[in-house]
Amino acid sequence: MDHSTPAVPATEKKSITLAELPAGRSARIEGLIGDAIAKRRLMALGVVRGNEIALETKAPLGDPRIYTLLGYRLSLRNDDARNILVSAV
Repeated sequence: MDHSTPAVPATEKKSITLAELPAGRSARIEGLIGDAIAKRRLMALGVVRGNEIALETKAPLGDPRIYTLLGYRLSLRNDDARNILVSAV
């Protein structure tokens, strides 16, 4: 019996929330979830599908976190970051 983990096809990328992104890693924004007001606020900040975002650093207790997006630094609470779906690049 083979107990190895099945390989994930390269074309199938798993989406995670931005709050799960490890430090120093970049991801591409796949979509937003949550209420319309929160989505509109995030989109006004440049958090739109296709943009690349990277976790730069986080506060000592892990919240908020500082991300790099479109050449600027964006501070987001983890509650907001959980509404952003991303895939690793």
